[in-house]
Order: sequence, then C-alpha cells, then structure tokens
Amino acid sequence: MFAKRQSALAASAGRPPERRSVKPALGTVLAFLKRPPVAVAASAVLLFGAVALFVSVLGDPSAGAPSARIGLKREARVETAPTGMEAFTAGIGGAYQDLAAGPDALVGEATITLPDGATVSGAGAAITAPRLIPASPLVQAPLAGLTEPGPNGALPVIGSDGRVPAQAYARPFRGDGRPRVALIVGGLGLNAVTTRAAIERLPPEITLSFVPYAEGLQGWIDLARAHGHEVMIEIPMEPTGYPDNDPGPYTLLASGGAADVEAKLPWLLSRVTGYFGVMNYLGDRFVTSDAGFSAFMSELRRRGVAFVDDGVARRRPGAWARATADHVVDEVQTPAAILGRLNAVEALAKQRGGALGAGFGYPVTVEAAARWAAGLDARGLQLAPASAMTRAG
Repeated sequence: MFAKRQSALAASAGRPPERRSVKPALGTVLAFLKRPPVAVAASAVLLFGAVALFVSVLGDPSAGAPSARIGLKREARVETAPTGMEAFTAGIGGAYQDLAAGPDALVGEATITLPDGATVSGAGAAITAPRLIPASPLVQAPLAGLTEPGPNGALPVIGSDGRVPAQAYARPFRGDGRPRVALIVGGLGLNAVTTRAAIERLPPEITLSFVPYAEGLQGWIDLARAHGHEVMIEIPMEPTGYPDNDPGPYTLLASGGAADVEAKLPWLLSRVTGYFGVMNYLGDRFVTSDAGFSAFMSELRRRGVAFVDDGVARRRPGAWARATADHVVDEVQTPAAILGRLNAVEALAKQRGGALGAGFGYPVTVEAAARWAAGLDARGLQLAPASAMTRAG
C-alpha cells in the first residue's frame, strides 16, 4: 500500500499544475440548484443566514430581558463504608428472618415490620430506623480501693473491704423469673464509627468488649459505661497458626508458661480501669498450655477479675468468676445467619433458663443485635449483662 502511494507521488513530482475551466462545473451546480427540493432547502439556509447576520450586527433582540446565570459544579463521588443500617438491609427483601420462626424461615418482599418497630418496604427502598437507646449511666471508674499501682498503670485489685472488680464494675441485674439471654459484642475500640454505634445503638444490658491496643481506650470505656454498658478487655492469646496468625506483641504464648504471663498480663490489665472481666482474643492453642493458662487464671482470681471465653476454654475453671459463650453469633456475616444464631441462643435459654452469645463488632452484627434485643420482651425473655451469667470460678 505504502509503495503504491510513493510511486504515484514520484510520477507527478515537478509537473506544473493543470489548468481547469470553471464553466462546466458552474453549469453543473446551477442545474442542481434548479431542482425543487434543493431550491427550497437553499431558501431556508439563506433565510436563517440573514437572521443570524441581523442579530450579529444589531445585537440580541432579547438582550434587555432579565436573565440569570448559574454555575453548575459536579461534586466528586465519595465512597464511604456502609453503615450498620446499610449493611443490615443490603438485599433485605427476602432476607430478614422472622425471629419467631426457625433459622431457615425467610420473608418475602412485602412491607416488613421489624421487632423494634422499624419497617422496610419492598426491596429495602424505604426504611424507617428505630431510635437510639437512651443512656443509663454506671458509676465512673475507677472506684476507690479497687486499684493498685503497677509498672504500666493502675491494676485491678480486691478491696480491703472485700469488694471485687468483677462485681463492682458489673452492671446491676435482678432476674424476674423469665429465661435470660446475654450477648457480648467485642473487637471494639479500633474502629471509631463502629465502636460509637455499638455504644449508642445497643441496649445497656449488652456487654461490650474492647481491644487492648486501641488508642484512647479509657475514653471509650468511660463512654460505654456512661451509656450503661458493662465492659471487658480482650486478652490476646496464641492461636493455631501463630506467628502467621499473630494477635500482637502482648500475645500470651503456649510455650511461655507462667513467666510469659507474668511479663505481659500486667501491661494488658493496666490499659484501663472499669472492666469487670476479661475475654480471650483467639487462643485455642494457649488454652492447651496447663502452665500458662493456670498462671493466667490464678492471676485473675487474685485480682478479683472475671473471665469469659468464646468457647475455646469451655469447662476450664479458674479466675474469680467464669462463663463460656454458648454460641458465636456472626461466624457468617449476614443478617439472616446472625439472627439465626441469636435464635439459637434464645432456644437454649428457654431450655435451661439462660444462655450467652458472643459476636464481633461488625456493622451488621451491631444492627442485627439492636433489632433482636428490641423484641426480647415480647418473646418472653429477659436481656441480661454477661456478668449475670458468670459463676464463681
């Protein structure tokens, strides 16, 4: 292709331009313009051209009329993380579970009335959210006589009058004879949005558990207690797969024995004041260490602190008071799955008088727990703090 084009250019190079007569071409144009359709079109073009020339010379005839100019600016789209409401209602048409039915009972796409009075219409298009939980504050920590100085801050201690942190910092509770259910929501303190949502959206009877590495941790503890929540601190323990699965620099190690516990536990316990107990973070390997786990539980007993595990340390005695969660409610993070596990907690409570669930502070978990808890009264259950489920260790 390129070779043919170069040959044509070379053949014509240096020739003078050919002279052509314009008469034949002009005759052809005039004959074309005499055709009726073409003549009409040409007249219209001439008319519009005349009007345009008139406006350009004499000005815009509407120039004196009032006018306004608005500057439009397209805002950049900002992607934000979903709120608890958004996470909970994503695809909710056909996904919200009837709390009175079994785990597999799903609703259709009609208007859904939720346990707390909120509604979702159609496929989640119209949502009416429930109100925030009013605060019912607990006494501010620390309480006099329940701390002693430690190398990194105040440590919990049994008071000279016999008071213990496991009781003094627990939310007061009185059973009314109905089956009781309790829930711990953990992993809090690292994400400010989710932490505040858990504190403000969840009823005060739900226990909140905080990560010891979080910044501003005492402020979160104080805020949670001001909203009526009893609180716990999570103790990182060695899991299967460590160190690839590493809970942080103060992880209690299965191979460390009592010496490792003595070196790390004081830092963890002195991060804040005001907690009634501690909870494991991971730890399925650490709890198999008799030396390390026994030293850990003995220290909690000596300091009057409760220990609640998520199931990894079931039937292991110790600490001042003990409890084990019966179900982890959000291993599958969908509304229907979480509500199904919460239903299982309810069913167990009705069988034996009480049951305890545990979950992580995912937005969908917080929203599901808020809605689930709002309907407990109507279903004949009493919501209790986790401390009410503990027994002397």
